[in-house]
Amino acid sequence: MEDVALAGIASGLYAKPLEDFVAARAVAAKEAAGSDKELGAAVRALPKPSAAAWTVNMLALHQPGVLAELAALGGRMREAQSSLDAGALRELGRERRTLLAAAVEAARAVAREQGRGISDAVAGDVEETLRALTADEGAAAAVRSGRLLKALSADGMNTADVEGAVAVPSALPPAAPVPPPAPSATVSRKTRTTTAGTARATPDRPRLEAVRQAPRPASPPALEKAKAALAEAQAAEAEAARAARELQDQADQARTGITELVQEAAELRARLKGVEERLERTQKVLAATTAEAKQAARAADRAERTAMLAQERVLRLGN
Repeated sequence: MEDVALAGIASGLYAKPLEDFVAARAVAAKEAAGSDKELGAAVRALPKPSAAAWTVNMLALHQPGVLAELAALGGRMREAQSSLDAGALRELGRERRTLLAAAVEAARAVAREQGRGISDAVAGDVEETLRALTADEGAAAAVRSGRLLKALSADGMNTADVEGAVAVPSALPPAAPVPPPAPSATVSRKTRTTTAGTARATPDRPRLEAVRQAPRPASPPALEKAKAALAEAQAAEAEAARAARELQDQADQARTGITELVQEAAELRARLKGVEERLERTQKVLAATTAEAKQAARAADRAERTAMLAQERVLRLGN
């Protein structure tokens, strides 16, 4: 059985809707077993991905440019960490937060296009997985394979644990080699040899015990990682403080706006009360005028009838 063949079948299965995975796996396993029983058994053993992993797989399939952009950012962040460039780490940290937010929204959109919405919890796992992509090259390869099985996590100090997190891991591209650590300043044995040749001083046992019990200094790679993590944490702290200040300013502006609106509402209520009073007075005038108009109309009718009777009388008397 070739891993390439299994990886090809797996890629097709993990590209399907999540609810169709089990049925599609059974069909694919039966077809593969027709020509290769071992391959069919391997297909049948492919695990169903979690909802977060499926969402990331959909992103890798339908929006690979999003993952490529995050992977490129991760490379720049690792370069900044290796050079202990705190300023660059702050800028890249802000850029990563922006890109991650956009990537999660893209993942939501892709999931909806496939007929499935994702919860906030799943979106959180997706964001954590994409953050791991930026922190670790192994995680980046697993995410971009489209065969992810579960969410990933990486803190920037240690590599992400991708064991059991991707189907057919043997088909993943090899990660870039880790650069060798900087040469230490440890003095070689030759420089410690004395010109006395075979002459050796009697060891001072208490002093040797103190040396053994003293804590060893951190190795250069670990120290550099710790410094880089510290710089990134300080950058995140500064960014959080800036965001808090901006939010406080927005809150102050909102309070000022509320005060102005309350005052405007009071003025409008006063105006409305005045208008309502004028309306009531006008309605009363209208009612009185209407009643008087009706009385005047009735009086006019009576006067008209009286005039007609008088005219008829004059005519009779004249004849």
